[in-house]
Amino acid sequence: MAAPLASKAGSAGTATKPPFPELDFRSGARVEELNKLIQEFTKHDQREYDDQRALEIHTAKDFIFSMLGMVQKLDQKLPVANEYLLLSGGVREGVVDIDLDELNVYARGTDYDMDFTLLVPALKLHDRNQPVTLDMRHSALCHSWLSLRLFDEGTISKWKDCCTIVDHINGATNYFFSPTKVADWFYESISIVLSEIQKKPQRGMPKVEKVEKNGTIISIILGVGSSRMLYDIVPVVSFKGWPAVAQSWLMENHFWDGKITEEEVISGFYLVPACSYKGKKDNEWRLSFARSEVQLKKCISSSLMQAYQACKAIIIKLLSRPKAISPYHLRSMMLWACDRLPASYLAQEDYAAHFLLGLIDDLQHCLVNKMCPNYFIPQCNMLEHLSEDTVMLHARKLSSVRSDPAEHLRTAIEHVKAANRLTLELQRRGSTTSIPSPQSDGGDPNQPDDRLAKKLQQLVTENPGKSISVFINPDDVTRPHFRIDDKFF
Repeated sequence: MAAPLASKAGSAGTATKPPFPELDFRSGARVEELNKLIQEFTKHDQREYDDQRALEIHTAKDFIFSMLGMVQKLDQKLPVANEYLLLSGGVREGVVDIDLDELNVYARGTDYDMDFTLLVPALKLHDRNQPVTLDMRHSALCHSWLSLRLFDEGTISKWKDCCTIVDHINGATNYFFSPTKVADWFYESISIVLSEIQKKPQRGMPKVEKVEKNGTIISIILGVGSSRMLYDIVPVVSFKGWPAVAQSWLMENHFWDGKITEEEVISGFYLVPACSYKGKKDNEWRLSFARSEVQLKKCISSSLMQAYQACKAIIIKLLSRPKAISPYHLRSMMLWACDRLPASYLAQEDYAAHFLLGLIDDLQHCLVNKMCPNYFIPQCNMLEHLSEDTVMLHARKLSSVRSDPAEHLRTAIEHVKAANRLTLELQRRGSTTSIPSPQSDGGDPNQPDDRLAKKLQQLVTENPGKSISVFINPDDVTRPHFRIDDKFF
């Protein structure tokens, strides 16, 4: 990957020549320059929030949770006390494995300033101590149908209008939970609630700038003060425990062994509303290990994460058409690399350039071989459905990146700087207008004060890029109930 340093030892009686700079063999780029470019990208990509911005983030989060509490009260379908998983980054950023071809294109800076993904359980199966066995007879690997036979009659009665019905020869009726019908119900319910909220606007309440159904997710963009926040809300089925189909994965050695406990890794999983390439959209769900991935991120070095974020920014732009590779594929490759390479190597702080080049090489290798195993279910090849023409087209595009990584990094830096400029310009406009701020209603005892803003700023500063798990009771949305990794607030 990189040319070794020239020998520092000179011959006897001759002057010692200075060592050559470390070079990338393929492109000739100086590794030191690539490291500096990755650091510059990271500096612009990681936003620092002042007290006002932190309070706006909190206000938007509370608005979303209050809205979901009202959705639950509409028809009592959602669990009364629900546990959400809030992830930093939208679905388009690859935080969950959902197909991107059905999603409208949103751009940071143009459409939003910050993005989040919120997994909202429509159903919960939380009383299982044994490995969870799913009905995978009709599905591709890593996918499953879900029969409501696993639930009580009350649950079946609530949700049967969101099911497909299969009648058996023996006269029995089976209700299969439909991801598309659940998404339709969720969008309609959210639209009703938002319509009611907007009839009686309150001072400091976020402005709903956009509500769209993107495939099976609902995208909401909120304006709070001078900030715009994108929430991709995903209806899911939540399980405690671990799926039987991924049981063999636990028997292997992994990079996180000894760093976090197995109990933390296998505490739960989800079914997300996404089907396989040839699957039946109305019935098929995709297994998601987002909760486990939050834990695994704790064991990944900052230099590797910086390389991953820079590589992701490059491929999102470069490989957007046709839609075949998503950032989630790159995330999977990074996890495999963590298993494959020594921890001492991956922990090197000045190796971000090596990691970036390695991720590009890995992605190109996966494309050429049309093989990208799911990290948790390796027998599932996430690229199996792609045509030869598509994989070769993307492999050739990646070859151009590999030939000049510095130039593509500079382009990624310019994109993120341009997005930041747009955000700052909108903030300046907001500060000169009478846009109500969450702090402007100082006499309201229910409004958070400066201490909360400072606390939130501290959380954001101390936990860059981390995911937040949230427990909320819709009957009591006045108090924050959120957790960053294993810390509660």
